[in-house]
Amino acid sequence: MGIIRRIYKQSAFILIPIAVLSAFFEWKKLPLSILIGGGLAIANLKGLAWGVQGLIGTGQKVTGVLVFFSLIRLFILIVIIVILLWLKIINIAGIFIGFTAVIILLLKEGVRSARDEG
Repeated sequence: MGIIRRIYKQSAFILIPIAVLSAFFEWKKLPLSILIGGGLAIANLKGLAWGVQGLIGTGQKVTGVLVFFSLIRLFILIVIIVILLWLKIINIAGIFIGFTAVIILLLKEGVRSARDEG
């Protein structure tokens, strides 16, 4: 789980400066949207890691349980985004920027971890 912790720490160092820089654009909701998007991506990553670790720890085969929990997690994520958009708290560009920043960090750390092990 070291990779997850590194992603948490690095995402804070990436998302906050991106949100501060985005405050200079004319969109008023962009900084908050970036932070919320990054937070949702981190929560989604934590849920994925928790589900996979639970399956590995129990020694069960990958069954419909993992697929079911993945769909539930996706549904919850979509509901949260739709509610925030409906309340006009966020904009979709900021959500995508936050998600993308965390996904890029995940890819970078995955490559780093694979390189260190191999």
